[in-house]
Amino acid sequence: MSFTQRVFSELSVGMRASLSRIITREDVDRFADVTGDQNPIHVDEDFAGRSPFEHTIAHGMFGASLISAVIGTDLPGPGVVYMEQSLRFKKPIFIGNTVTATVEIIDLNAEKHRVRLSTTCTNQKDEPVITGEALLSFKP
Repeated sequence: MSFTQRVFSELSVGMRASLSRIITREDVDRFADVTGDQNPIHVDEDFAGRSPFEHTIAHGMFGASLISAVIGTDLPGPGVVYMEQSLRFKKPIFIGNTVTATVEIIDLNAEKHRVRLSTTCTNQKDEPVITGEALLSFKP
C-alpha cells in the first residue's frame, strides 16, 4: 500500500482526495465480526427483507471508516491526528454499492496546525450517503 505524506505547509484550501470501494457481503460480515455489531439489519437477509430497506445494509460506520482511510493514507496522510468527525447518514449503503469517500480541505489554522475537512461518501449514482466534517491536528 502506498501512502502520501504531507507536511502542514504543503496543504491548501481546496485540496481533495478520494478512494472508492465496492462493498461486499464479506466486507460487511468482517466489519460485524470485528466490531461485534451483529445487528440483523446488517447480517440477516431475512430480517432485513422485512425492513424498510428490503435488503441488508452496510454499517454506517463502515462507510465512515473509508473517510478515515483517505485521511490516514492520502490527504493529509500518515502522522496526522484525527480530533473530531461529524457524520450525517443520508442514505443506506447496500451490498454491491460502490462507495467513494472524498475529503476536501476547507480551512487551515496555521497557528494551531489544524486542518478542517469536508467529508463525503457517495454511492455509484453520485448520491451522498454520508456527509460531515473532520478536524485534524499536525505535530508542529
